[in-house]
Amino acid sequence: MKIQESYIVLNNLVFYAYHGVNPQEQVVGNEYHIHLKMKVNFLKAAQTDDVEKTVNYAEVFEVIKEEMLKPSKLLENVAWRICEKLFQEFDLIDEIALKLGKRNPPMGADIDGSGVEFQCTR
Repeated sequence: MKIQESYIVLNNLVFYAYHGVNPQEQVVGNEYHIHLKMKVNFLKAAQTDDVEKTVNYAEVFEVIKEEMLKPSKLLENVAWRICEKLFQEFDLIDEIALKLGKRNPPMGADIDGSGVEFQCTR
């Protein structure tokens, strides 16, 4: 059997963090949601049941958590840092699709959320 493409996916990670252009956002904070899809060739892990042959998503979560704790004005910056750090830490990741959203942003609109979406390759 051949695997055409393989992905590790983390859906709807929720963080409370302090990102935003308005000074109030960096004091009050907000809820953020992350959807992450990483292209990883995990054929050897699938065949051997060996976690060392894939990307440990608990470790991925820790990288994301660390970056979410660093306040930024722009979600673009947070998303960039997350992708950059994941590529640095995990050699098996070939591509990343990341969605980072802020719940109910303070912009005077009736809106569930706003955010950014990145698709990156090594």
